[in-house]
Amino acid sequence: MAVPALLLLLALPAQPILGLPQQPCVPCCHLAWPPAAPGSSTPGSDRGKWVLLPHVRPTIDLSVLKGEKGETGVRGCSGRSGKEGPPGSRGLRGHKGQKGQTGPPGTLCQHSSLAFSVGRRRGLHSTEAFQAVPFDTELVNLHDAFDLVSGHFLCTVPGVYFLSLTVHTWNHKETYLHIMCNWQAAAVLYVQPGKCSVMQTQSLLLPLTSGDTIWVHMFQHDQANAIHGERGDLYITFSGHLVKPATEL
Repeated sequence: MAVPALLLLLALPAQPILGLPQQPCVPCCHLAWPPAAPGSSTPGSDRGKWVLLPHVRPTIDLSVLKGEKGETGVRGCSGRSGKEGPPGSRGLRGHKGQKGQTGPPGTLCQHSSLAFSVGRRRGLHSTEAFQAVPFDTELVNLHDAFDLVSGHFLCTVPGVYFLSLTVHTWNHKETYLHIMCNWQAAAVLYVQPGKCSVMQTQSLLLPLTSGDTIWVHMFQHDQANAIHGERGDLYITFSGHLVKPATEL
């Protein structure tokens, strides 16, 4: 008798249990249709009888997801320099330093140029073998390098000099002169005896060192040796000047 009763029970239609409305099966995490708002249910609708379920929000522990500390990265390029700031205030005055050592002695001051131009207004005859021609007229004498009485020019600035000697010959007399550098003849001025007097010139470039002496020597020869001069006119001149100092050669 138990088996037929069980079969009879299964054949009967399903009935609502405990008076709850019959609704379709919907997953709890995704509702197929939302519940109606309170007071919006229509008469005869079963939605108003739906019981609202509490909303559950999951909480994630971020400390569990945090990874290990990475390696230090490569240092980047330096940025551009900023604008210059305003000058700071003046600092305190420092202590006085110690006295320095004495420096080496300097060289003597030398003039960068030398020049002379002298003359003789009176005539002159030779009287001895080594007679220096003296001069009585000073035209140019920079730094007093030329001595009129002795007729000597003393070189104080080594270099190349231009020298020039001009004389007026005497009628019927020989003219025989040397431009001397120390005791060596550097150039000769010679004129044979003649009926008419003439102007004669000798010039040259000569390298000189400091301490060299330049002068004019009247050479005594077999014949009378002389140069002509007059007090009113200047016939005899001797000139020289520095062309280029030795420091620039």
